[in-house]
This record gives sequence, C-alpha cells and structure tokens, in this order.
Amino acid sequence: MKPIKKENDTVPNERNKCALLIMDMQRSVVSQFVKNAESLLPFQKAINTARSHAIPVIYVRVAFRSGYPEISSRNKMFGGIPARAGAAAVMEAAMQIDESVQPLPDEPIVTKLRVSAFAGSDLEIILRSWQIDTLILSGIATSGVVLSTLREAADKDYALTVLSDACIDADAEVHRVLTEKVFPLQAEVRSVDEWANSLFVTQ
Repeated sequence: MKPIKKENDTVPNERNKCALLIMDMQRSVVSQFVKNAESLLPFQKAINTARSHAIPVIYVRVAFRSGYPEISSRNKMFGGIPARAGAAAVMEAAMQIDESVQPLPDEPIVTKLRVSAFAGSDLEIILRSWQIDTLILSGIATSGVVLSTLREAADKDYALTVLSDACIDADAEVHRVLTEKVFPLQAEVRSVDEWANSLFVTQ
C-alpha cells in the first residue's frame, strides 16, 4: 500500500485530538515477529487511514546510546543486549523503522529506553503540546509495548483504542487474552476496519 500524504501538517486541528502510535515497528522487531507481508497490511491501513483524516502518526522505537549506559544488568529484558550487540552500524540499522511502515518527514519518531512508549521518551511532551487526549495503539508485541503503554496511558487518563489486528505477539493465546479480556477494561478494542469505518461515521 502506498502511503497517503496528509493535506495538512502533522499538528492536529481542533476536531482531531487523537494520535496513532506505531510502536516498536523497527527492523529488528519486525524481522523477528512478522512471518509474511500480509501481517503488515493492518498496520499500513491504519497509517493511511490516520493520514487521510489528518490524525497525527507518531512512531515509537527503542534505542540506546553507544556503550549502552541506559541499560542495567539487573533488567531481565534489556540486560543482555550489550553482550549480544554487534557492530554499532549494524545495531543502528536494526533500530530504524521498518521500510514497510516508513514515516513521512513530518511524523515524529520517539525514542524510548524501556518497554512502555513513555519510558525515558519525550512522547508525553509531544502529546501535551498537540493537546492529544486520545491514543490509538498498535505495535509489536501485544504483551510488550502495547500492554505497557496502555497501562501507563490509562493511568495518565488518556482515552484509548487498541487496534487488535495491528498488534502482533509471539503467543497467539496471549494476544487473544489481552485483546479480548484485559485491554477492554481500559480501552476500546477494535479492528483496523472497525476503527476506520467509525471515522467516516463521525465526519
């Protein structure tokens, strides 16, 4: 799917106070979790839908400085990265947003330091500057960045929608339980098509 260029700039207008978060869709993650191109179609449709409705698209990735000063050896998820890391240039390339969901020049890329999109990032400053009060969540993995971001965003009183088919997890049952039983307690859970159709209804 070809990206749709927005008619206006990234800053939302008065009607649109929501933003679409594309989370952890960087090369290293996509190559690990995505088995075929069809799995990426919901992400691409969500991005194009947001752009066509002048809804800001914000990309979130995890990345670290040279030497990994942000990583604690006590952290089970990130602690082993310095030992596994290859050449700096290779690591930097792996942390870039995957070509299948490339941002436009005016779409921000937020760099975080832990699982949640808010952890060590300037995401909240951007959201506050744009007066965003509603977040549309998508990304990899459902049990990782999506879950952690949803919990933190809910505690910060954002209204939330999770795009169930624009989330991927290594464990299909974990994905099902989260999207069907856990997420609905704090968010609306919709398919990309359902979300896209709702935007046309409210125009």
